Amino acid sequence: MPNPPRIAALIVSAGRGHRFGGGTPKQFLPLGPKSVLARSIEAFLGHPSVTQVRAVIHPDDVELYEAALDRIDVPPPIFGGPERQDSVRLGLQGLAGSRPDVVLIHDAVRPLVPAGLIDRVVAAVGPGVAALPALPVTDTLKRAVDGTVETVDRSELWRAQTPQGFVFREILSAHEAAAGNALTDDAAVAEAAGLRVEMVEGAEENLKITTQEDLERVRTMIGAEPATRVGTGYDVHRFTQGDRVILCGVEIPHGAALEGHSDADAGLHALTDALLGAAGLGDIGTFFPPSDEQWRDAPSHIFLSHAAAMIAERGGSVVNADITIICENPKIGPYREQMRARVAEILSVDESAVNIKGTTTERLGFTGREEGIAAQAVATIKM
Repeated sequence: MPNPPRIAALIVSAGRGHRFGGGTPKQFLPLGPKSVLARSIEAFLGHPSVTQVRAVIHPDDVELYEAALDRIDVPPPIFGGPERQDSVRLGLQGLAGSRPDVVLIHDAVRPLVPAGLIDRVVAAVGPGVAALPALPVTDTLKRAVDGTVETVDRSELWRAQTPQGFVFREILSAHEAAAGNALTDDAAVAEAAGLRVEMVEGAEENLKITTQEDLERVRTMIGAEPATRVGTGYDVHRFTQGDRVILCGVEIPHGAALEGHSDADAGLHALTDALLGAAGLGDIGTFFPPSDEQWRDAPSHIFLSHAAAMIAERGGSVVNADITIICENPKIGPYREQMRARVAEILSVDESAVNIKGTTTERLGFTGREEGIAAQAVATIKM
């Protein structure tokens, strides 16, 4: 009996996700307790026909890759190139040393690929024959020409998916020959090399995460609601000479000012730390150290906006912010609603998600002696 073919899965994960938005590429975002990339890799690791799995990543994403895989045992990643086609070529060249017979090339942002689809692709691959999973186009298609709408015949149109399967040496040669010629996918590269592409049945659940809405749809499909996470923050600033203080982004007339490297907004500093803590991202000094002169006298809304943006980049959202200002004077009550509105504006949330409280220490301690102001905050996020 001949030995079964050595089948490699190449998971293409070098994209930057420009259409998705945010700073973190979508393949590294959480999908329940695991990342999108981890789920894609595990779909192939768990398949009995697949003998090895390698990922192709952007050189700048090593730390994200390591965090996203978290104890998943796979060989080191292969570094990709500027375009997907370059990344696949480099990935195939990186696989060459292990001499696979067949390679399955899969987009990392299709994390729900079913085992049956992998079976169909593997079964269709043969000498001179590539396999392409696809689904028929079911929506009515229209073409607009000079303001006139025409209906397009959809009877022969299909939606291509991955993994696409190939005899390894054939697709490696095809990619090397196609270098510099932009082609839409690996099946197109195979076609250009004269290989026959055989279509197999795709799967509706094998959708590609392109937008934030796609990510939410996949989360719903697998029942992976974002985790609720809570962080706390605390900040203190002493009084110094001046005639106003800034608290929660609002300027308040007072017989003294608060001393600090930035604008000394204790309320926003505490909330920034709370958000960073909830997201597991360190503290305000990690990103805005007081030793850095560029932050001297800086408005603290910059710090809070940055924390919120980092949470959004990781697929999270701010649920609630609760700030307590601790001082004898100035009185917080007259400015509470203005503070709530300003914090909500900075975080891009509804005012109902922000609460501001003022309290005293009954003349006890440094705040009771009116030597300074303290603030504490609790933040809740979904991520």
